[in-house]
Amino acid sequence: MPAALLPILVTSHVVLAVGLFLPSILLPFALRANRRANESPNRAVRFLLWIQAEATIVFGAGLAITGLGLLAVLGPQLLSRPWLLVALAIYAANLAIAFFIQRPNLRRLVGIRAAADDRAWSSWARRQRYVSYAMAALVGTIGFLMTTKPQLW
Repeated sequence: MPAALLPILVTSHVVLAVGLFLPSILLPFALRANRRANESPNRAVRFLLWIQAEATIVFGAGLAITGLGLLAVLGPQLLSRPWLLVALAIYAANLAIAFFIQRPNLRRLVGIRAAADDRAWSSWARRQRYVSYAMAALVGTIGFLMTTKPQLW
């Protein structure tokens, strides 16, 4: 695979990677705004839920394809870039948080009907927002590693 495809592969890979867990980061905040209105899920919440339920397979498949393409282009050079290996490990941890912690809890949170002053719902939603903050911090760390490319070892 020619190296000229590298910018296209990297761009596609990053867009798909962010799109894969973006609903898990944004949903707690969209639910908060929606809960204030005490109404059925608004368009933004329904769209994020749809992405999380239906588009995950498309994003995951695209991510796997572009990842294999990047491995084909980079080959053994990947091992000479420790910052990239650390970024991949952080991304894997972020995906694990999104799929095994955030996603199931958000589904339960969406299904709960509560009064606007329900303290239990608010507390649970607050915890989910903290998880979203942590996930966003991990994304920021990946961005930092990708832009600075530090010499880690």
